[in-house]
Amino acid sequence: MKIFIDADGCPVVDLTLKIANKNQVEAVILCDTSHEFRRDGVETVVVSKGADSVDFALVNRIQSGDIAVTQDYGLAAMCMAKGAIPISQNGMIYTDENIEALLLARHTAKKIRNAGGKLKGSRKRTPQQNVDFEKALDRLISTLLSEK
Repeated sequence: MKIFIDADGCPVVDLTLKIANKNQVEAVILCDTSHEFRRDGVETVVVSKGADSVDFALVNRIQSGDIAVTQDYGLAAMCMAKGAIPISQNGMIYTDENIEALLLARHTAKKIRNAGGKLKGSRKRTPQQNVDFEKALDRLISTLLSEK
């Protein structure tokens, strides 16, 4: 098992690395040239800047049983298709039960924006979101390790 981090715009990179280290799970950071992340002792894959370049690099590396940390619903769906388990930066595990509604909401929001409409942005991140993420990722790793 590995943890792949879609690091572009991800507020939990360091928290994910802390949890991975605590559980002795290898982590890989993926980013593009405009958001480079370097952390000692962690593999970092830097790809050319471009639409979805990080997403495709991640999905080409991820395998069944791996974990993907991403806030991108499309990437989460592609990871699920490969048997991986995606988790959001807020600790939500993407599942067959929730991914379709999330993708539909994303599509609807894009249609509104393309038509010139405005949508509210994300709220400021709270410390509780980090706590929720940490608990969820710890639980997920424990579950996957116990299944081995």
